[in-house]
Amino acid sequence: MSNIVDELKTILEPGKLAVDETTLASYAADQAPVVDYQLPLAVVWAETVADVQAVVSACAKHSAPIVARGAGTGVSGGAHASPGCIVLSLERMNRILALSPDDETAVVEPGVINAALNDAAAVHGLMYAPDPASFRTSTLGGNVATNAGGLRCAKYGVTRDSVLALDVVLADGSLIHTGHQTFKGVAGYDLTGLFVGSEGTLGIVVGATLRLKYLPREVHTIAAFYPDFRSAAAGVLAVGKARVQPAIMELLDGGSLRQLDEIHGSDLSTRGASLLLIQTDGFGAAAAEADVVREVLAATGATVTTEASAEAEQLVELRRNSRGVEVDDEYRVGEDVAVPRSRLVDYIGELEAMAVAHGVQLKVVAHAGDGNLHPTFWVDRVDHQVDADAMQRLGECLDRSITVALAMGGTITGEHGIGQYKLRWLGLEQPEPVRELQRRIKHLFDPAGILNPGKAI
Repeated sequence: MSNIVDELKTILEPGKLAVDETTLASYAADQAPVVDYQLPLAVVWAETVADVQAVVSACAKHSAPIVARGAGTGVSGGAHASPGCIVLSLERMNRILALSPDDETAVVEPGVINAALNDAAAVHGLMYAPDPASFRTSTLGGNVATNAGGLRCAKYGVTRDSVLALDVVLADGSLIHTGHQTFKGVAGYDLTGLFVGSEGTLGIVVGATLRLKYLPREVHTIAAFYPDFRSAAAGVLAVGKARVQPAIMELLDGGSLRQLDEIHGSDLSTRGASLLLIQTDGFGAAAAEADVVREVLAATGATVTTEASAEAEQLVELRRNSRGVEVDDEYRVGEDVAVPRSRLVDYIGELEAMAVAHGVQLKVVAHAGDGNLHPTFWVDRVDHQVDADAMQRLGECLDRSITVALAMGGTITGEHGIGQYKLRWLGLEQPEPVRELQRRIKHLFDPAGILNPGKAI
């Protein structure tokens, strides 16, 4: 057995380390397609900052790679095990250390579930704004590591916009604090912003000070059903031109509606071939904003309904589950591209055309308010097998979806991160001098390269 595992056994309390194959397998990957499947040497559950420091120090001594992990809900492979690594789970560090209604801030450990913080904040009329679809299961540490987005991003921003300060264990086991407790603060370089989205490659976040927002007094949901997907995308631009800022603006195509109906027993696909779901919040949500939105959408050819509160909540929940119950694998891959909003209609048209040209299946959901699309491509299996030609066509379609997005001024990932899976496309977006600068930053923070190697950059 590896020396690092022997040492960890001596420094950790019972119940904090596992080496059995069942546990190793369950912590070997997140929800992304696996490019290089590896079993970790061990899984460690840290319960304190001291635990994290002790594990990192031991791994640094033995030059053992460390893959930090939250709930494993990521879809880019950022938590996939690396060869010979220790998987360090932070899920047991799940305390809300402080919540200040007057300061509108919260201090949390990395294993706090996103929804748990929202429940605690709601008591004080506050909320934590970033809301990834996995908010009921994903951890805030994982959200920070990937700079997670969500449905409310168009109005409230992504995770980075709500992080004020971080406590981070560096690659040598030392602990640093970055950032500030105040909403404004520009002293020195923005190391906090650098750690957010770094996918555990620069340090391991063990605490975060987060900014809270006011819980909306009034929320109003509008469902606009369109005869086709591109018309719905045009409706998004029309709302923008009306200068209304919805909290949520989500777009679902016909394939997504049919899948939701199959899974949840709804009847969305009978009401239109595409759904634009808009939610306004604030004091003027119904009388001011929603009335303008309904008028604009009706003028663009939509069948507009004003949903009762119960159905409104149901529609939002259905959207949050629009990826369905499947997990991406080599036969089905959900993408995470973003394009300028002005190119939404063009990009959707390109997606539909490339799916036909390559003979693959397609469904699309989008955070239309910020141009972030999640097209899912897949090929059918026969007796759990897919022929080589189908796999090649799927790969070509995925490549095409990336290059077209970039040509329109977009990005290869809007909110999921690079992880392991999207490294093959990173060079298409970032030129070599930029990537080399990032590698130099990585080397400065982690000279031995033990923190989540082979990910993010």
